[in-house]
Amino acid sequence: MPWSRQMVAAGVDMMELQIPFSEPMADGPVILRANQTALERGATVKKCLTFAKDMAARYPIPFLFMTYANIPYRYGMAAFARKTADIGLHGAIVPDLPLEEGADYIQAMHDNHLSAIQIFSPNTSDARMAQIADASSGFIYCLARKGVTGADTDFSTDLSQYLKRCRKAACVPLAVGFGIKDRTDLDYLQGKADIAVIGSQTIRVMEDHGVNAVREFIQDLFPVAA
Repeated sequence: MPWSRQMVAAGVDMMELQIPFSEPMADGPVILRANQTALERGATVKKCLTFAKDMAARYPIPFLFMTYANIPYRYGMAAFARKTADIGLHGAIVPDLPLEEGADYIQAMHDNHLSAIQIFSPNTSDARMAQIADASSGFIYCLARKGVTGADTDFSTDLSQYLKRCRKAACVPLAVGFGIKDRTDLDYLQGKADIAVIGSQTIRVMEDHGVNAVREFIQDLFPVAA
């Protein structure tokens, strides 16, 4: 898996593995296109589970699933959690499953010692953040803005204030995603968050310059990890 070797060699600390879905509503055009291409080329849940097992065994970093609620629902929440644990992953991000509908999923993940990653957004109230934080484990994914992945994000005072609210509400690390593209963005997040999630831009680099460019891209973001 050349792209995975490139990323691990560059020093990434954690990796999301997305189980493709036909309607990835949180994802922008870059990841949407990746989902569609994967499905057209025959990706299935079974194949993704096998692939994830290989990744977890091959590399010494944590792997998480990212997918949409219909996948674990159709698989069976308890069975999906057991399988996720059995193949060596550490948890999952399911962005379209709110707390009110996700109790069975969260319990199944907890029973299997997995992280059911929860999500904050700039529109999340302080009271709602407290509710979400109570159900959180692993880390909380803080959306840097409203909308979908891949678009530009305004790294401004508003974002800083929002991340302060996130920090106050959460007792687990904060991950920030949606629109992080370069070292300037990473510098802005220093001291405000613990994890930077860089998905769409990594795919763009791979599409535009080939797999071998991924390592250099990541090392330029995190030179101390190179």
